[in-house]
Amino acid sequence: MKIDQNVKRSRRLRKKLYVDEYTVYGFEVSLSFKEMEESALDPFLNDMVDFVESRNLMIAGGGGIDVFDVFVSSIDRYGSASEEDRHALSNWLGEKSFIKNVEVGDLVDANYGL
Repeated sequence: MKIDQNVKRSRRLRKKLYVDEYTVYGFEVSLSFKEMEESALDPFLNDMVDFVESRNLMIAGGGGIDVFDVFVSSIDRYGSASEEDRHALSNWLGEKSFIKNVEVGDLVDANYGL
């Protein structure tokens, strides 16, 4: 769905549509693992969720022991992920020896993908 950003709207409607000052931002993260046993995936995911939640964020997505793709956004209704959050998660993932490749995307509109 594409929203015309140039239309004049009331504050209530902007809030309801998550546009202008109510835009929510998030980012994508794609991981690929070195050889990893399936039993090691759950503890890693638990640690990742704990780290993400400690920054007041949430993740959605999934994958398996070869590739894992998630979208990260704020846990708050009108909150957004920040550049600092992107860098912190990238650094945290980069420290894991069993991760072969980490790609952290740019901040994008979480509702409209702009």
